[in-house]
Amino acid sequence: MWQIFKPSSRKFNLRWMDVDMHSHILPELDDGSKSVEQSVTLLDELMNLGLTKFYFTPHVFQEVYPNTPARIKHAFEQVDRHIALQGGYAAEYMVDSCFDQQLAQDNVNLLALPGKHVLIEMSYMQESRSIEKNIFELQTLGYKPVLAHPERYVFYHRSTESIERMRDLGCLLQLNLLSLTGYYGKNEKQAASRLIEKRLIDLVGTDVHHERHVNVIKRALTTQDLSACLKRCSIKNQDLFGHIIPISQP
Repeated sequence: MWQIFKPSSRKFNLRWMDVDMHSHILPELDDGSKSVEQSVTLLDELMNLGLTKFYFTPHVFQEVYPNTPARIKHAFEQVDRHIALQGGYAAEYMVDSCFDQQLAQDNVNLLALPGKHVLIEMSYMQESRSIEKNIFELQTLGYKPVLAHPERYVFYHRSTESIERMRDLGCLLQLNLLSLTGYYGKNEKQAASRLIEKRLIDLVGTDVHHERHVNVIKRALTTQDLSACLKRCSIKNQDLFGHIIPISQP
């Protein structure tokens, strides 16, 4: 009888988010999951938090993680055989000289999220000189650029001016849930708050790499409604990626 009144160990959840469009859960591709078993465990835990759809975005960074569409597809199919997945796979592209070369090729075919949204990132310590050019080129090629975790770039911590300009150029902005918990540090949490205050955030991702990330989110949800932190923004996860449409990938 007493169990009826026992408080839940997790007061809040991620049902409001529903779709995770940024993670490193596919196995043996980058600095994320190291095995299919680990991937399945991470997905089980995230589903228990209320997420139902996943678009996996392993790094494509030629100098460190030279992943190919075929390799990413194989990893996705391995996980899909062990757990019923709703969603698909894309990539998180490092904006560098290799990416410049890729965009300059004929018949560019990137691994994109639904609606041809392409997730891009930079070094955390130094802004890419070609970032605005890449945003323009992606749009010229019919893609819709999404900048991953702008709150984590050290060179943007003092001012949001450059980030606002990128958004004005048509680049969507994706915040990491972990930034709201302070996991990456005080400066990243403050940067996230400033972007939210200015209503600049369009999308949210877990950016989960491993069990430690999931545990941080789980602990935060025992006391904190993360959706309330984002109430000033119009979060588009469900609108853009909530309807499962097969992705035609290269």
